Formats: sequence, C-alpha cells, structure tokens
Amino acid sequence: MAFIIILGPAYPLRGGIAAFNERLARMLQQLGHRVIVYTFSLQYPSLLFPGKTQYVDGPPPEDLDIRRRVNSVNPFNWAAVGREIKALRPDLVITRFWLPFLGPSLGSVLRRVRKNSHTRIVCIADNVVPHEKRPGDKPLTAYFIRSCDAFVAMSQIVRDELQQFTPKPVIVVPHPLYDHFGPIVDQVTARRHLNLPEQGKWVLFFGFIRHYKGLDLLLEALHKPEIRQAGIRLLVAGECYGHEEHYRRIIREKHLEDQVALHIHYIADHEVKYYFSASDVVALPYRSATQSGIAPMAYHFEKPMIATRVGGLPDTIDDGKTGLLCEPDPNDLAQTLIRFYTLGASHFTPFLQVAKRAYSWEKIAEVILQLGLPDHKL
Repeated sequence: MAFIIILGPAYPLRGGIAAFNERLARMLQQLGHRVIVYTFSLQYPSLLFPGKTQYVDGPPPEDLDIRRRVNSVNPFNWAAVGREIKALRPDLVITRFWLPFLGPSLGSVLRRVRKNSHTRIVCIADNVVPHEKRPGDKPLTAYFIRSCDAFVAMSQIVRDELQQFTPKPVIVVPHPLYDHFGPIVDQVTARRHLNLPEQGKWVLFFGFIRHYKGLDLLLEALHKPEIRQAGIRLLVAGECYGHEEHYRRIIREKHLEDQVALHIHYIADHEVKYYFSASDVVALPYRSATQSGIAPMAYHFEKPMIATRVGGLPDTIDDGKTGLLCEPDPNDLAQTLIRFYTLGASHFTPFLQVAKRAYSWEKIAEVILQLGLPDHKL
C-alpha cells in the first residue's frame, strides 16, 4: 500500500478538475492505497474569478480525507503547506496543472516537499499553454514544471507542449469517463424535467461558456436557412465566464429566440444527466482545445459529438463513428449538423458503447502509479 497525496481542487470547490480529483482519489483507495487530498483554502481571488461562485452546496464527501490548506496568493502559506506535506513523507504526490497563475503556489509547495528525498511528484497536465494567454505565462509554467518528476497528459497536444519545457517522462492517457452523474434518463422524461418540448431536434452546448469554446460560432450556424428548415434547436447549459450579452445579442439580431433555450447558470451534478439525456448530440465548436472534459461526459451518456478539428479533439472523437468533425466555421458547423441528422443518432450508438470501455479510471490510476512508484508493476 502506498501513501498518496493529491494536490489540487476538491470539495468544496466545484468544476471538472475537482470532480476528477475526487473520482481519482476513490479509484486509488479502491486499489488499496491511502489517499489524502490537499485542496485550496483560496483558489482564485474574487477579482480573478469570472463566475458567480467557486463553491458547491451540500455536505463534504464522507469517504474522502480532504484538507483545505493551500492559499494561491500567500507565499507564507506555500512554505507552511510544503513543510506539512514534506513531514508526512507521502510516497507519491499527484498534482494538477491547468493555469500559469497557479504555478508559483503549487511549484513552491512541491519544491519544499521534494526536500524530503522520498516523495515522487507526478503532474496531470490539463493545459500547458493556456487558451487565453497573458504576459508571464511561460516563466510561471516553467517554474511549476521543474518541480515535477513525471507527467500524465490526456491529449497528444498537451504532451507536445510539455516536451517544449522538459525532457522528463510524459505518458498520454485518455481522459476517463465522468461516471458519477447517474444513469441515462429516458429522453422524453429528461425534456419534461427541463421544460423543453418533448419532440424535436436538440443540440447540447454544455459547460462553462468562454470565448475559445465557440458558442458564438454555433449560434451563427443556427441562423443558416437549412438549419431553420430542419427544425434544429440548441440547448445551452452552463455558466458564462465572459460577456453573456454578446451571445444574447447574436440571438436577438439573428432572431433565434425560438431556436435556443438558455440555461446560463452552473449545472449541479444531479442535474447533468437530464441535459445530456434530453439532447440528440453534443456540440464542441471550439476555436482551440487541448482536450475537453465534456467529451467524457458525452461518452458516459452515449451521446455522439460534433466537434471542430482543433487541438486534441480529433484524438477523442472517431469521425463518422462516435461523432463528426468539422472546421471552426459556422457554414461547416451547419452542414455537419445536417449530416448528423441525416445519419441519425442511432448510427453512432454502437460505436459509442464500444469506445467508452477504453476510458477507465483504473487505467489512468495505474499509469500514474507506474510513473510515481518505481516498484509498482502494472
């Protein structure tokens, strides 16, 4: 049995990375290891956080040891947390990296931990080069990367970005399925729950709304005459991390009010199943991407995807089988939507059912253990 610490977001913080860390902790415990999760007491100062709240409602998970310790902007805290983890002498620290802003805090904690000459550090890198670039990104990222021993990437593009910074080992493993949202719901039941018409063609755009995710491109595609004629409608579900009025203006100017249902708020975990079950297909019209946390959710709910050929998305979607690929262009998006409904959702279901078996939590846990524990055998 190994003693493992996961360093990154977890309860009461919300979002995909927090959900990922908690699910990974459970998998490692299931494999017989002792796990403690060190999360943030302060992740983002409110000035830098674009959403309404960083926190979830509800009680903490009873099966996980989660400790709120890390303050992302307090160097004295970094030293204290580093000393605390160093003294615990875990065999392995699994850390996350997705934003250069967090490089100084996480990198400083890990540098102090390494001084015990025992703990190995494996990073799961969600992003290396950020989607929205800022001055100083590169040195902050480099500072963090130097504190790690090895890396797990969930797309080839992230691996390539890591190799621009370090020669240390990198293994690519697909993003596991988010399987904690509950079972698939009957489509009519799901649509009733969301107050949507029971009949019709519904495309889902799900998750935090940011410029690089291309919701505006999808709205422009929805305006095309062939889309209107086909009766294709769009369900938007997620909190806006940007200018919500920008999207509402497109809807008004293009007269899309009868084609778009806006649920622009954070979607609680227990509600997620209704959004995916109500839809026919999930749209990922990204301008840029490393990988998408939405794709594993679509696989779990056996929903095909329409995604743009950017970043790591083509590695995730088997064109013509688990979804369709197109260019980040409203015209191509529109034509691909028409092609999807010509093929029909049932065309993709058998391929999705086979493909989802490859996205297991045990697989990523075993790769991390292989990288972090020299005596561990797969």
